[in-house]
Amino acid sequence: MDLYYLPSPGPSRAVLMTAKAVGVSLNKKLLNIKLGENLTPEFLKINPQHTIPTLVDNGFVLWESRAILIYLVEQYGKDDSLYPKDPQKQALINQRLYFDMNTMYDAFASYYYPIFRTGNYGDAAAWAKVENAFTLLNTFLEGQEYVAGSQLTIADISILATISTIELVDFDLKKYPNVARWYANAKKVTPGWEETVEGLYSRKHIFDEKKPEFK
Repeated sequence: MDLYYLPSPGPSRAVLMTAKAVGVSLNKKLLNIKLGENLTPEFLKINPQHTIPTLVDNGFVLWESRAILIYLVEQYGKDDSLYPKDPQKQALINQRLYFDMNTMYDAFASYYYPIFRTGNYGDAAAWAKVENAFTLLNTFLEGQEYVAGSQLTIADISILATISTIELVDFDLKKYPNVARWYANAKKVTPGWEETVEGLYSRKHIFDEKKPEFK
């Protein structure tokens, strides 16, 4: 099973951690986007959207990380603990995955990721999106050990991969005590965390060179 990936972004790391959780071995194919390796004719035949990560499983091609997480646990999970078959439990996990994609990841992308293109962080409006996302997550976790129920699921893995960017920046997680508690535990119990966080730290020097204006 091939995984076209990048070591530092959350979506790739979420797939790596989920594969570890279900015991799947991946043939990792690192892409160099600076060289346009995701835009070659060969890769565009695999994924016309040229997005990363992309999974190829015996001819079956899938991209969008959260779709890949669902596929891995449904196809290879030894049980349904990471993505229960119960419709209501599954619906809650789906909601959290959509929250991660449309609110949490979008907030991080708006505020932190411009540094890779412009050398600067986002503006005050982008920072407000980050604060709102963490406030919502803090509310979701009130009285909860995990983001979508009483056990670790792919929703935790996906959100963990997203917010772990805080490892690279001066972010005061103490303002969100429920998130801080969950984050500390999620790092301990999520398979593959230690291996994948190394990829995240490969970008730390970029963040160290520029301090955010809003925090």
